[in-house]
Amino acid sequence: MRLVVTTPLAVVVDADNVTHVRAEDETGAFGIRPRHADLVTVLTISVISWMNHDGEEHHVAVRGGVLTVRGGSIVEVATRDAVGEDTLRALGDAVLARFRADARAETESRVSSARLHLAAMRQMQRYLEAGRKPAPVGHPAIAPAPAAGLEPHDEGSPL
Repeated sequence: MRLVVTTPLAVVVDADNVTHVRAEDETGAFGIRPRHADLVTVLTISVISWMNHDGEEHHVAVRGGVLTVRGGSIVEVATRDAVGEDTLRALGDAVLARFRADARAETESRVSSARLHLAAMRQMQRYLEAGRKPAPVGHPAIAPAPAAGLEPHDEGSPL
């Protein structure tokens, strides 16, 4: 069999000579062997394990996804995120490192968004307060709109 695990950004696993695949959906764990009936199922957050002809076991952690078996010889998984390793211990370390990096990136994004929001609020506050009192030093004052029928350079003189 052939096993292919893809995310929107990469092909994480493309393995030939697979003899057994173990995955997990809402009903529990299940196995797939060559000549399996066609199947489509929604995976949970879990670990997919497979064995090749040499008896070597490999693993990939997936954040949900859709598993499809076609023609009894192709197993395809489309998932939002996946981390692959050869041993469960290495997989655990890789997944923890990835989740920590994702958490740091989310925090940085949240902080940047909050800073932009605060800067926009301060700018609006300065704009609204400019007409009520003199503008603070270093900030240009906002000129009032000209009276109807008068040009900005015309102060009511007949020139």
